[in-house]
Amino acid sequence: MACPSLAWPADFRHHLLVVVLHYGDPERTARLVAQMAEGTAPAVVRVLDNAAPRPFPQPWVRLAQNLYWGGALAWAVERAREEGYSHLWFLNDDLTWLTPRPVVAAWQRLGVITANLGPVGVYSPAVIAHPYHPQMVVRRGGNFRVVRFCDGVAPLLSLEFVAATGLSWEENPLGYGVDVVLSSQAEELGWKVVVDHRLVVRHTFHGSARREPGFLAWAARLEEAFLSQHLGPEYRTVMQRWSQEVQEYGGEGSGPTGCE
Repeated sequence: MACPSLAWPADFRHHLLVVVLHYGDPERTARLVAQMAEGTAPAVVRVLDNAAPRPFPQPWVRLAQNLYWGGALAWAVERAREEGYSHLWFLNDDLTWLTPRPVVAAWQRLGVITANLGPVGVYSPAVIAHPYHPQMVVRRGGNFRVVRFCDGVAPLLSLEFVAATGLSWEENPLGYGVDVVLSSQAEELGWKVVVDHRLVVRHTFHGSARREPGFLAWAARLEEAFLSQHLGPEYRTVMQRWSQEVQEYGGEGSGPTGCE
C-alpha cells in the first residue's frame, strides 16, 4: 500500500475537529478524553456536554438542553464548518481505545486510505464486538474494509460529504438510524465508507440509555419510522444484505499506517 500523497496535510489540527459527546459519567468521559489526547496538543479533544445530568467539568460547550445524538451531531457539524475544519470526528463517551494515540493514528490512516481509494466520506475504527452490525467488527491481522454503511459510535466525517447528503436529523433527533442513512449514501455519490482494523475500540452499547426509563423503546419507534421512510419497509432485509457487502483490503502491513 502506498503512503499518503503530499496533498494530505500531515498536521490534523487545522483540519480535524475532535468532539466527544458527554451525556453520562464524567469520569468515564475524562478517561476517554485522556486516551484521545495522547500524542496531541492540549485542548485538541473537545467535550460537548449534551446537558448531561452529571455535568462534565470545564467542557468546551455545555448545551442548554439535551439535543440527543442527532441534534448534537448537527450542532457539531455546523460549528466545525464555522471554524473552517474539513473533517469532524464525533465520538460517544462510552468508548475505550485499544489503539494508542488514536487521533494521530486515525488522521495518518485516513490519509493512507484516501491516497489509495479516493475520497472517504465516513471513516470509523473497528470495534471488538457489535450486536447489530457485523461489518463493524475488527478482523485480526486485517488492514481495512470498505462497507456500505457504518454506525455512529465514532464516525470521522468529511464535512464535504455531509454537505452533499444532509443529515435529516430533524425527523429523528434521537439519532438511531441517522448514521445508517447518512453513510449508506456514500457509494452512490462516489465516496467510500471505511472500517479500519488498525484502529480498535471497545464500546459499551446503551450504557446511558438503559438508565432512562422508556428511552430505548421511544428510540426504536423513531428509528423504525425513519429507516422505513428512507430505506423502505423492508429496511431490515436491506441492511442485512448491505452488512455482507464488504471489501477487505490487505493483511499485515509494514508499519502503523500500513505504508509499504
